Amino acid sequence: MDNLRWKMVVSGKVQGVYYRASTEKEASRLGLSGYARNLPDGRVEIVAEGSREGLRQLHQWCQEGPPAAKVSAIDIEEQRANGEFQTFGVRY
Repeated sequence: MDNLRWKMVVSGKVQGVYYRASTEKEASRLGLSGYARNLPDGRVEIVAEGSREGLRQLHQWCQEGPPAAKVSAIDIEEQRANGEFQTFGVRY
């Protein structure tokens, strides 16, 4: 089965609440690769590659995030995976 890439942009109280690091831990647990990074407008961008089921589980987790987060919306764009990532990490 081919891997997919999802680009998710998470809105709400998602910066300064350990969101990126928690996403890294969850994505790694699910066997996904990619990254999470803060955007200048206060949102978090997540680019993840892996199985549809792994991506679906990550999306479900992202709806809540870590305890201090307050997620208001997640925009998802499905793209073709190109295998550029070996692991999942936080970008600064």
